[in-house]
Amino acid sequence: MSTFDVPTGPDRGPDRSDSSRPVSLLLGLGAAAYTAWVLEVLVWTGLDPINTYVSELAAADQPLGGVFRATDLAAGTLLLLGALWALVRTPRRPWLLAGWAGLVLFGGATVADSRLPLSCAPTVDPECAARETAGLVPATHTAHAWSSSLAVLGALTGIVALTVAAHRYRQWSPLSRRGPVLVWLELAATTWTLASVAAFEAGRGTWALGIGQRLQVLLVAMWLAVLAYSVRRERLSP
Repeated sequence: MSTFDVPTGPDRGPDRSDSSRPVSLLLGLGAAAYTAWVLEVLVWTGLDPINTYVSELAAADQPLGGVFRATDLAAGTLLLLGALWALVRTPRRPWLLAGWAGLVLFGGATVADSRLPLSCAPTVDPECAARETAGLVPATHTAHAWSSSLAVLGALTGIVALTVAAHRYRQWSPLSRRGPVLVWLELAATTWTLASVAAFEAGRGTWALGIGQRLQVLLVAMWLAVLAYSVRRERLSP
């Protein structure tokens, strides 16, 4: 055999280990950008975090709306790129494919969210809420509702599927250990948020909508951070 011949065999496949670092970096940076809303504890936004949507921080009429739209765009882009990279390089296993596809949807919908801001803040502006009920707000309100719903669907799909994958395929031990707790907390926070939205739209108050939704997005970011660490520590695929 010459020095240029490389032995091959059925156990040799494409080397996917070099994908771990960029995927981990993109996911980690995306998770950090996704928590930019915590700046509201340091700067005045004029919005009550207990009762307002997180997306209202990025509304077109808010003083820091441009900042929060930019961070949403950055978060979505980073997560979309990281999830796409992982989806292309991951082994063809059902739970892995479903999970990374869910995160692709999540990242893409978050990008769309940032480009389709609300024109005003309905939870604090009665006139805005009345216009929204009467259908007199820009079409971006409806489009934003759809993109936000797709983002939640993508995030939940990714969180559940990749946590199951970590356990079933015996990989990513940090995610396998901590993921299930985060999954159940995320499902509880999502239920709280959906119930609060329904109550607000029915004119029954906000039911601390802001707390529920902020907890929801914080748990997503925490889960993404655990995933990023797991991928960096134990590679993208076993």
